[in-house]
Amino acid sequence: MANDILSAATLADPRWAAVIGRDREADGQFVYAVRTTGIYCRPGCPSRPPKPENVTFYATPEAAAAAGFRPCQRCRPDTASLAVRQQAIISDLCRYIEQAEQPPTLAQLATRAGLSPHHLHRLFKASTGLTPHAYASAIRAGRLRQNLAQAANVTTAIFAAGYNSGSRGYAESDALLGMTPGAYRAGGARQEIRFASGACTLGYVLVARSERGLCAILLGDKPTALADDLEQRFPAAQLIADDGELAQQLAEVVRFVDAPKTGLDLPLDIRGTAFQQRVWQALRAIPPGQTASYSEIAERLGAPKAVRAVAGACAANALAVAIPCHRVVRSDGALSGYRWGIERKRALLAREAEE
Repeated sequence: MANDILSAATLADPRWAAVIGRDREADGQFVYAVRTTGIYCRPGCPSRPPKPENVTFYATPEAAAAAGFRPCQRCRPDTASLAVRQQAIISDLCRYIEQAEQPPTLAQLATRAGLSPHHLHRLFKASTGLTPHAYASAIRAGRLRQNLAQAANVTTAIFAAGYNSGSRGYAESDALLGMTPGAYRAGGARQEIRFASGACTLGYVLVARSERGLCAILLGDKPTALADDLEQRFPAAQLIADDGELAQQLAEVVRFVDAPKTGLDLPLDIRGTAFQQRVWQALRAIPPGQTASYSEIAERLGAPKAVRAVAGACAANALAVAIPCHRVVRSDGALSGYRWGIERKRALLAREAEE
């Protein structure tokens, strides 16, 4: 009778599922002890699962040890888990890259970590969502932003940021900032952005275009609120209301909102970090009528642990429908947050499913 009660209590505990599934993601969250052996283990221990009536859960290894249990010699729950050790390595390498005057080579990083270059490259990308090279480029671009506001001139800022040549600095920063370093140094004040808004079946839509292409497609309930949103996104740019030249492009966006499978063949000016760019590229690869979860997108990017970063990139998207963040759902298929409203997200998905 007592065993039945103990078994029922264990089976009802959500931690038991992690033990049965040998879930390594749960390592570090708790340990379980087996009264018949006097040993405690990690949830991901490869040993044969014990009978539920013999199991006791503890929040920490110290609590299990205080209760008289010994650590398992197979999973070694009294030491840092492999995931924790790997994260410590990646954190150290990130700080190393951030402090280096020049981007370290993959070989230098591998030597510091005590890993092979191939293993390190894969581990770094899985943890951060970026390769070591892309991470170093992002750090260097961040330095350039700061230096452009402080240095005597653009050339000084480029070399102070760690670029070996002015042309390389101009090429990389131009793609990342969406403008030349000189224009960014001036606060984007020389940048001209034209915009127009109009009614659509989801309320109102605003389209904005730089010299490179559409840089914003915003959805909302009021044109004035959309214009305020645009001004917050481009505070130093010269915003020009334009109902003439943009009329055709506005009409194409409105048509695309109503019939997503018709496609949108307009040049886009996509601005974001290296990781955001990768997320947005993955979103554009999702066919109309289909969805993907945040975790699936992270997996496709080779960064399964970057689920929150994927969600952040979706929230930062300024090009509604063109970059279809509405096609990203929760793992259980439920609709989650959408910058332009859950009901608009539901309507867009319904339209794509009907066509």
